[in-house]
Amino acid sequence: MEILRCEHLTKEYGEGNTKIKALNDVSFSVEKGEFVSIVGPSGSGKSTLLHILGGVDKPTSGKVFVEGTDMHGLKEDKLAIFRRRQIGLIYQFYNLMPVLNVDENILLPHLLDGRKMDKERLDMIVEQIGLNDRRNNLPNQLSGGQQQRVSIGRAMFSRPAIVLADEPTGNLDRKNGQEIMSLLKKSNREHKQTLILITHDESIALQADRIIYIEDGKLTKDERIRVLGGNN
Repeated sequence: MEILRCEHLTKEYGEGNTKIKALNDVSFSVEKGEFVSIVGPSGSGKSTLLHILGGVDKPTSGKVFVEGTDMHGLKEDKLAIFRRRQIGLIYQFYNLMPVLNVDENILLPHLLDGRKMDKERLDMIVEQIGLNDRRNNLPNQLSGGQQQRVSIGRAMFSRPAIVLADEPTGNLDRKNGQEIMSLLKKSNREHKQTLILITHDESIALQADRIIYIEDGKLTKDERIRVLGGNN
């Protein structure tokens, strides 16, 4: 079942001689429950693509459909709601609110959406990310790996259609990076959570079901590593 489809995405910055084409006619689709890595050299357009898929940037032309909805065809207020409910975002530098504790950071997008707190769901998420004993800690009282676990919990809490991760291990040492990847893969396997991950690390990319290669804003190769639903 198709959960995401991109059609002819192009993103341009600047004008005239200074115009830069960050994305150039990129099209692909992703199935529900799939784990996809997007790789490419620095400046290839992979982060631009992720931001457009996440609704935080708009394409110059082209469309993004998430569960059949033309995301960038929505008005700004509708897009904000759609993004909070359907897209989970995980960043390299965590993007946690420094004055909020673990529970509050996980709940923030959900509460901004005007929805009631699901205590049972929160307890389950905190248990899964292994931070039961840190629930009242602020971000500056957590290690980098623990902060990234909070950002994963925040992304997963609302049961989004898609989780997008931008270099989620890029700011972590090898041990913490492996733990974060284990957590993401567990969510993908056990909860059929669709995951799209940007990385420059080949060992991480190879853990996915599929690798999409981007260079100079163009999709250059789309390679399946394993059958969807197989062992990671």
